Amino acid sequence: MNKNQPQTVIRSLAPHYREAHMEDLDELVELEESCFTTDRLSRRSFRHMIKSESASVVLCEMDEKLCGYAITLFHRGTSLARLYSIAIAPESRGKGVARALMDMAEQSAISRRCIFMRLEVRTDNQEAIGLYKKLGYRQFGVYHDYYEDHRDAYRFQKQIIRFAPLNQTLQIPYYSQSTDFTCGPASLMMAMATLNTEYIPRNWEEIQIWREATTIFMTSGHGGCGPHGLALAAHKRGFNAEIYVNYEGPLFLEGVRRTEKKEVLKLVHKDFMHQLDETDVVIHNTVLTQEILEREIKQGKLALVLISTYHFDQKKAPHWVMISAVDSDFVYIHDPDVDEESHRLAIDNQYIPIARAQFDRMSQFGQNRLRTGVIISQRPKRTRRKNA
Repeated sequence: MNKNQPQTVIRSLAPHYREAHMEDLDELVELEESCFTTDRLSRRSFRHMIKSESASVVLCEMDEKLCGYAITLFHRGTSLARLYSIAIAPESRGKGVARALMDMAEQSAISRRCIFMRLEVRTDNQEAIGLYKKLGYRQFGVYHDYYEDHRDAYRFQKQIIRFAPLNQTLQIPYYSQSTDFTCGPASLMMAMATLNTEYIPRNWEEIQIWREATTIFMTSGHGGCGPHGLALAAHKRGFNAEIYVNYEGPLFLEGVRRTEKKEVLKLVHKDFMHQLDETDVVIHNTVLTQEILEREIKQGKLALVLISTYHFDQKKAPHWVMISAVDSDFVYIHDPDVDEESHRLAIDNQYIPIARAQFDRMSQFGQNRLRTGVIISQRPKRTRRKNA
């Protein structure tokens, strides 16, 4: 062999997978532009995802060139992960890159103790749909007018750690609260829309319910709603309501410092109790246990539960959610508060799985460990008695 003969350099085409870094921004934007014509992620979005503790960005390189990425978002305080975006360079498709990136995304979610992975896919993307089905994802919904070009999206889910499967029996219309202080009305409106398909939630009624149910003051800002006011609002609109609260007396007193504000809370509570005396609303001065929740939901009733947001954002604020389902492992919630700054959408806040032990801790608020909820059900229709 002639030592002076030029040697042919053969580069390895074996794919290399790793986490993304800031130095990858240029290639990520270039890949995004080559893969999508609409709904493109911006350079700013990629930067946010790479830096965020609630996101994972994994890459595939081949021949020292970026050929794919997958972004996964994690919903703090829950067992839910979401595949936010995945892109494979056209010349690298059909080589197992997408499957490998999906596996990395799932492993990243499992390492964060997530149980479910969810994703959205265009209804006309048959290649991707076929891959997701092969990987064990199942369709559980449709999101209409999801993409910039108004194309619908299928919603897929996979239980990446196997427990009892979710038996999703109720189709619950989602309603996002329009203010920081109307989580209670928004949760109640979702419940009413589920029980009465002719009921349409509207933002003016969200404010009206808040005016009826507000405690006036709370920990900060505008006062939210208590169980007594929400139960009265439901009763006024033709629904049955039962209150569960683990102690008597006005709520949220510990959250205000000024004496005059405490007196207002007491007056509001006294008025609520006077109004409730004129109704058939039942008040149970006991804890709304998960066993009660499960029993009531099986009977076709719905539940609003007050939680502490500490497990979501570490702010210890009272927050109302609607219970979507309960199974042997999880309590599922519809959370009316969409955190757009964390790139969340309404679909991310539906049927959120929370481990039962974690939900037990979450559904206690304040130093007094307030535990309260409202059970909502249809009021039986009265039948007219025929004349003899």
